Amino acid sequence: MIRHSQDGDHWTVTVDRPDKAGALTREMLIELSDIAEAAHAAKLFVLTGTGSVFSAGADLDAARAGLATDPVWERLSGAIAAQSGLSIAALNGTVAGGAFGMVLACDLRIAVPSANFFYPVMKRGFLPQPSDPARLARLIGPGRAKAILMAGQKISAETALQWGLIDQIAKKDDLQAGVATLAQDALSADISHISAIKRMIG
Repeated sequence: MIRHSQDGDHWTVTVDRPDKAGALTREMLIELSDIAEAAHAAKLFVLTGTGSVFSAGADLDAARAGLATDPVWERLSGAIAAQSGLSIAALNGTVAGGAFGMVLACDLRIAVPSANFFYPVMKRGFLPQPSDPARLARLIGPGRAKAILMAGQKISAETALQWGLIDQIAKKDDLQAGVATLAQDALSADISHISAIKRMIG
């Protein structure tokens, strides 16, 4: 359900559970975290999925059993945020719930036109993962972050682009070409140069 490939300094990790809308189990999250930690010195780390949904967040049965508040979510987003190189989320579809964390932790985000974004923690009675609200507010501002987290607002890819939640919209067949364009300079640079610029941005 989690696939990854490595081509030199380019790592790609794929959430491959289209029959369950990319819903994540604890085992999947641990595997994602292990891969992200192993790839910490890669020049390029790409996160993507299969089917029409990137991830619906926690698998519902697992969420009811405690996954919704498991620290493994924070481990995963922390491992992605700690990448020395450039990290890109190439979103093949909708992002919901806890799946937001890994997406927010990436440096850049590209999404297909049909993608929607929502994080229904208020309705479901859970708190968001600890790092997610601050990362979300840095991207789109506190008011819009509250609209998503507190008012349960679902936004389209077009609105996400206008708000700054994502950086580009691309047709599904063009996602990887978009990644290649964004990553071209980083892949030709030294990893120390990439990480130095990243630290300067904060």
